[in-house]
Amino acid sequence: MLDPAPLHVAVGVIRNPDGRILLTQRAKNVHQGGLWEFPGGKLEPNESPEQALYRELHEEVGIEVHHARPLLKIKHRYPELAVLLDVWQVVGYSGTPYAREGQAMAWAKPDELSDYRFPAANYPIIAAVRLPDRYAILEGVNCSSISDKLELLKKQGISLLQFRCKSARTSEISQLHHQVAAFCKSNAITLLGNSDHNFEAHDIDGIHLTARRLVTLNHRPRGFDWVAASCHNIGELEHAQRIGVDFAVLAPVMPTPTHPDAPALGWSAVSSLVAEINIPVFAMGGLKATDLQRAIAAGCQGMAGISAFLTADKFTQKPDRSY
Repeated sequence: MLDPAPLHVAVGVIRNPDGRILLTQRAKNVHQGGLWEFPGGKLEPNESPEQALYRELHEEVGIEVHHARPLLKIKHRYPELAVLLDVWQVVGYSGTPYAREGQAMAWAKPDELSDYRFPAANYPIIAAVRLPDRYAILEGVNCSSISDKLELLKKQGISLLQFRCKSARTSEISQLHHQVAAFCKSNAITLLGNSDHNFEAHDIDGIHLTARRLVTLNHRPRGFDWVAASCHNIGELEHAQRIGVDFAVLAPVMPTPTHPDAPALGWSAVSSLVAEINIPVFAMGGLKATDLQRAIAAGCQGMAGISAFLTADKFTQKPDRSY
């Protein structure tokens, strides 16, 4: 007998002007009753996920959604039920959310979401809503070049940064790292260190695993708020998800001059791969800053890049924060 189709649910991430995120509590007498969730509901026959989102958020919390963009899709199987969560970022709405069905509601800061108990299928959403849509990779050579790059990234509004030193002399790595860490701390930029280097955990907010390092691990590295991984295929993506990383970078999307022999995935393959994974994924490789919306349309969290965000006059797409 074929497994029944999963219950298809449209889910909305709604923010208020202060950046807090709306949560609602499930009724005690329903599946996963009493737990908190991001509001939404199941699709009706012949209804698209976006149509269901608009309808459900009006019925449940009384708002009129004007614009929403896909955030991620989550496939999860409970013992008694399989679900497909179609998660959307609500970026434009009117009205003040209220509990139309008498449910409990809360507005939570993104870093407070871990204080709430959610159905298991909801947990990948927590990482996605805390992440921006751009992830910059900073390559260090010397203190002067690092300083210039950091200032450019700051002007671009970058808030998530990986630091790696593949082209720096070993004797300079520690000095460069302290320079970057101090800058990020004073500018509220989340800093991840590349796993090829032995950064002290107290100096960084997380670690980014190379694909080579990823496949050697059977559990999430401990002691880090954020763990990310570089991936190039479905096997690496599935392994990253299995050990519990927070997000992945998938590359190369397009041909790159630095790795001309690496076969490019192309956007169609990126979309297919991302659809199989429950964690946020950034697209990378041969991309320009103007490819951000294409990455989002392919189901990615956004895009990552080394040089894409360093030329201010080329980046015209502002972060999507029009909640």
